[in-house]
Amino acid sequence: MSQIQPSSKALDLARQVLRIEADAVRVLAERIDGDFVQALVLILNCHGRVIVSGMGKSGHVGRKIASTLASTGTPAYFVHPAEASHGDLGMITRDDVLIALSYSGESAELLTIVPIIKRQGAKLISMTGHAQSSLAIESDVHLDAAVAQEACPLNLAPTASTTAALALGDALAVALLDARGFGPEDFARSHPGGSLGRRLLTHVRDVMRVGPAIPQVFAATSLPEAILEMSRGGIGMTAVVTPDRRVKGIVTDGDLRRAFARNLDLRTLSVTDIMGQQPRSIGPDRLAVEAVAMMEQHKINQLPVVDESGILVGALNMHDLFKAKVI
Repeated sequence: MSQIQPSSKALDLARQVLRIEADAVRVLAERIDGDFVQALVLILNCHGRVIVSGMGKSGHVGRKIASTLASTGTPAYFVHPAEASHGDLGMITRDDVLIALSYSGESAELLTIVPIIKRQGAKLISMTGHAQSSLAIESDVHLDAAVAQEACPLNLAPTASTTAALALGDALAVALLDARGFGPEDFARSHPGGSLGRRLLTHVRDVMRVGPAIPQVFAATSLPEAILEMSRGGIGMTAVVTPDRRVKGIVTDGDLRRAFARNLDLRTLSVTDIMGQQPRSIGPDRLAVEAVAMMEQHKINQLPVVDESGILVGALNMHDLFKAKVI
């Protein structure tokens, strides 16, 4: 059975599709006006949630817009217009704002539910390609998403129009994000399962070693005893503390190697003979990514964790951060 091969003009056609869709978004950027600002005001003053609805390809775009809004500080969800006519209309309240997507502006399923939604007091933002369509006329704010042509050679399949609607939805979401002062930590709270969430929500206290797991010795401890404590701790260092547990210094694997290189008799030394004084440390409430940055900047693999009084409360090394997937 012979295989079907793409025609010789496939690459030219693909490039043409991308140019048409890029032009559609570019024109949209030039056409955006005060109606966009009015839509922002409606959503910012909404006491409920943003409901996004649309049929067919517009529905798929609407789901993505709702998802983007929800993840950037604007509570939103998608309601299928046909399902709304069979009970899901109860999800929409007078305090909500509905964003209805239909390129023709004549989607029967949307036009069925719009009067009911408006009657109960919810606000309507339409996104269509026809400013004189039924949906546009019924809306409180109309966002013009018209395109000169579809990227489909038949000028039929929704291509450039869906790209324009998607881009317009992103523009709304980002403008709302900025107006709300939504920052990286807010974003992380809605994405706790992702790498960004781990980086921005994980603190040193969440990954540090505590209690008996903290390798520590007193200043009078002999070096052989300190080496045993380092081995027990398993993080390549031991903190040297005062009787009230304030950090006086640390002894690391590197300190031991340097002592060997100097041909020192380790059996006769105490930890104070080779320890690093005034070691770098970090607080338990700092972000774990800050510990990573400190370690990388100073080319170290371990950090004692101290509270505001300088008392040792934990210990951390690079492997702990790898394990927590902060790196």
